[in-house]
Amino acid sequence: MTDTFTEIRTGEADPGFPREHAGEAGAAPLRIDLLGPLRASRDGLPLPLGPLKQRLVLAVLLTRPNTPVSMEELTDALWPDDPPRTARKNLQVYVSNLRRVLDPGDLGRLRHGPGGYVLHLTADECDSLRFDELARHGDAELRAGAPNRAALHYRRALDLWRHAPFSDLAARADVLRAAVDRQHTRRLAVYEAWAEAQLETGEPAPVADTVDEMVSRHPLRERLRAAQVTALHRVGRRTEALAAYDDCRQQLSRELGLEPGAALQSAYRCLLENAAPSRPRGGHTGSRLLPPDLADFTGRSRERDALSAQLGCEGGPPVLLTGPAGIGKTALAVQVAHRLAARYPDGVVATRLCAEDGSIRPWSSVLAELARSLGCAERLPPDREEAATVWRSWLSGRRVLLLLDDVPDAAALGPLLPPSGPTAALVTSRSRLPCLESAHRTELPPLSADEALHLLGRIIGRTRLAAEYGAAERIVAATGFLPLALRAGGNRLSVLRHMPLGQYADRLEHPSEALDELSSGGLGVRARLAGAWARLPGPARVTLRALATLPDPAFSLPAAARALGLDGRETQRALEGLIDVGVLAPPSCPEVTAHRGAASESVRYELPWLTLLFAREQAAGPGARC
Repeated sequence: MTDTFTEIRTGEADPGFPREHAGEAGAAPLRIDLLGPLRASRDGLPLPLGPLKQRLVLAVLLTRPNTPVSMEELTDALWPDDPPRTARKNLQVYVSNLRRVLDPGDLGRLRHGPGGYVLHLTADECDSLRFDELARHGDAELRAGAPNRAALHYRRALDLWRHAPFSDLAARADVLRAAVDRQHTRRLAVYEAWAEAQLETGEPAPVADTVDEMVSRHPLRERLRAAQVTALHRVGRRTEALAAYDDCRQQLSRELGLEPGAALQSAYRCLLENAAPSRPRGGHTGSRLLPPDLADFTGRSRERDALSAQLGCEGGPPVLLTGPAGIGKTALAVQVAHRLAARYPDGVVATRLCAEDGSIRPWSSVLAELARSLGCAERLPPDREEAATVWRSWLSGRRVLLLLDDVPDAAALGPLLPPSGPTAALVTSRSRLPCLESAHRTELPPLSADEALHLLGRIIGRTRLAAEYGAAERIVAATGFLPLALRAGGNRLSVLRHMPLGQYADRLEHPSEALDELSSGGLGVRARLAGAWARLPGPARVTLRALATLPDPAFSLPAAARALGLDGRETQRALEGLIDVGVLAPPSCPEVTAHRGAASESVRYELPWLTLLFAREQAAGPGARC
């Protein structure tokens, strides 16, 4: 006979289970709790579960509800060393007793089949099943771009926990200890998902108030630590947030020999930048939510002036700043935004459209962050187009500057761009975003040699640089004149003050050591390149792996064709694909004759040196170095 169950909901006050259930026909509702001491009740009255070994049988069945558990597994759990000759008969007695208690209506709740015994339960009857169901609902709401509803489902799931699962029985059987470990792992993942969703809602206090207990159990869990640092920062407990980061960093280094990962480093950078809303000078009422200007920002005066002029035109199209990873797009955009803040009294705000690991943030999360930062009180509906309409309506007539950083593609900008009017958008992207037809475009090149030397001198000291000027020239060349790499290398030299610049230049010029050497604190060139690699389309990765076999970063079209195994036209298309995604600069030859005979030899393409080194690692396989 098939069991039928109908859930009767009785309002939002219920933290997990409905207050009433319509169970089997003619039977009162059953409830079994295992997220704590094992207990069972029917219609609110406790059920007698019998002696220890009988309760152990029930506990083992509950580790895999609705799934067969063999007689052998049950025997091993009850008598792990030397089962008696009567073990099988004793098990049958225990099961028979449990069937009378749990299934008095003889509806087949506890059955024996080919694979063993099966205990049939629904999510309304077992707290662990309800926990999983609520967590799945939370995951679905998060995918749908509804962090508020996701946080509510996750919180209801977490509230079902009373204590460790099977806390009165777990020590009695290995199978129960393994099940408890799995449940704790699942609870941790749900807590982390809740914390991140709760932070997305703009209410960090519940996370800040509860995260310490979870951290005490899982001190090396970086996802959890990132939520802890972010929550403490956002509620104003900045000193505690710094201490939390430092504690995790030291434990990772001491126990695992690792540096903090991308998510935790991102939370730490936000903490150092103290990115919180503040009023701009001059009595303006809008929010200013920008990272701080870099004190040692160097060069870029021509590009800065061009961007400022383009953003000064009211009602103009988006202003697009492009270039490869580590070229300094964000730093320049932030400086321009600070410079122009007085022109936008209704708010200046920056947000990233991609996470540190290269994954694209949900549009709903980005839009909600922008709305909160600017004080938009309108409720944004879950539908993308409806939300975009509400957002643009709110922006209409307001003088706001949006800095939309690290945009993966034009589609991600769709619901964010302002309507025609005084609001302006400054967009940074590694891709050239060819579909963004109306944008003002500025391509950011590497620093000049003089600018790169000037920046390195500001980091390590001009006296030290002047003492080994030739070695300094080699260092800046080995970094590809990229600001990110220069800062990473300069910071490392600032720590290793005993190291001659020539020795460090030797390391950087060795292909197998360069990326390892360009890492200091939260600045890691390899990690940034890995994030860029993760976002590349598949064909672009294939092209880069093939180009990694070339001996030099500069190459001709015929050389690329030989590496790719393609004809001239197909090779051009493959290289143009790399140009579109911002990995490769356009060729130096002004004439579009690269596919014609000897003229093709005069066209020179050039991959950034560090990108080439990373591509060689990828071509060599996991764990390989050049």
